Amino acid sequence: MTTRKFDYDTLAEKNKRYVWHPFTQMKEYINDDPVIIASGDGRRLTDVIGNEYWDGVSSIWLNVHGHRVPELDQAIRDQLDQIAHSTLLGMANIPAILLAEKLIQRMPKGLAKVFYSDSGATAVEIAIKMAFQYWQHKGQPQKQHFITMKEAYHGDTIGAVSVGAIDLYHKAYSSLLFHSIKAPYPYMYRSPIAGSEEEQTAFFLSELEKTLQASHHKTAALIIEPLVQGASGIIVMPQGYLRGVRELCTKYNVLLIADEVATGFGRTGRLFACDHEEVTPDILTAGKGLTGGYLPVAVTVATDEIYESFLGEYEEQKTFFHGHSYTGNQLGCAVAIANLELMDKNNTLVEAERNARYVANRLQEFYELLHVGDIRQKGLMIGIELVMDRYSKLPYEWQERIGVRVCRRARELGMLIRPLGNVIVFMPPLASTFEELDAMLDILYQSIKEVTQ
Repeated sequence: MTTRKFDYDTLAEKNKRYVWHPFTQMKEYINDDPVIIASGDGRRLTDVIGNEYWDGVSSIWLNVHGHRVPELDQAIRDQLDQIAHSTLLGMANIPAILLAEKLIQRMPKGLAKVFYSDSGATAVEIAIKMAFQYWQHKGQPQKQHFITMKEAYHGDTIGAVSVGAIDLYHKAYSSLLFHSIKAPYPYMYRSPIAGSEEEQTAFFLSELEKTLQASHHKTAALIIEPLVQGASGIIVMPQGYLRGVRELCTKYNVLLIADEVATGFGRTGRLFACDHEEVTPDILTAGKGLTGGYLPVAVTVATDEIYESFLGEYEEQKTFFHGHSYTGNQLGCAVAIANLELMDKNNTLVEAERNARYVANRLQEFYELLHVGDIRQKGLMIGIELVMDRYSKLPYEWQERIGVRVCRRARELGMLIRPLGNVIVFMPPLASTFEELDAMLDILYQSIKEVTQ
């Protein structure tokens, strides 16, 4: 059956009766009128009633070109004519091989081997296990701990949550988690020190070095969201901090895991955020934009040094005992190849940088709004922090639901976005036109103005 055979009320009732939604307080949700998407075209989504909405967060940070992109649609149809899926456990398939080649050609120099999975959280889980087991093989079994950044988010599986540090999301599961070592992340808007960007970088690197000095002997890896910490409120690193983290990890013999699930594939203006400071991590995770926002494929990419530590005779049991049923799925890999080719053909990275500059200019208008405290942007990752008082930076109380209310008003005006507490997140598809960006930004401005003034 297709959604065309159901009216809105029927679907809304079935949705209420059968579906449990992620990151959603269901008691409130079931008493509301849900948006039920029926189709998409370009940068717009259409619900079953016929209302159209701009996709203002790229369907949660992953859409690159838009919806119903002919080249991506065709890649899936062509692959369906061959095969939809076969296992990658001990076997191979054509799209998985060809995609791995394309990825390595585009990765930060030195990354060499691709391990497939199906979501960002599982990609991180794999990276954690790789780093842990690497040190076992290197004869340093005491290196079992992980350093993470305060307010970090790396996904929702148990390992990924263990290296996360957002109490709202993670506290309920604390008794299930392994301990990780927390280091301060440079949040310049609410920094404990005053100073220039260079001074902020130096301060936070010195704090990190103290952590490494105390714990490097027992630490397997440091995991970080490069350049932009996403779920904590789109917190942008000061220039040079990522490069400094790489140098400290090398100095103290700790692996560096770069979680590029949100920042990868053009979202920050380069293919990978690490490219901005020419940093090569030991392990890189990526997902979201990999398939253009079409199918769930993620990757964990390691250096040869990591990969070769797992090589040995069968009886040595050095095998990386990890894998999923849909690892290296042909449909997903085929559309990912088409996505990368389309990015090359359309100069998507160049266009994304151009769009980011255009948006940056428009965002200056938002400072006219009294309750806009800070605007943070890297590429087309934008966070607008709303505050009760701009001068004291006094935040809104959680009960004010200010972010929720702004996003609800945006929905009424024709754009779908989601907040991170008091931070309004705007992440349009990379291929949006200036005209489309203007329409989205007009709605965003009006929504903030009407709710906060």
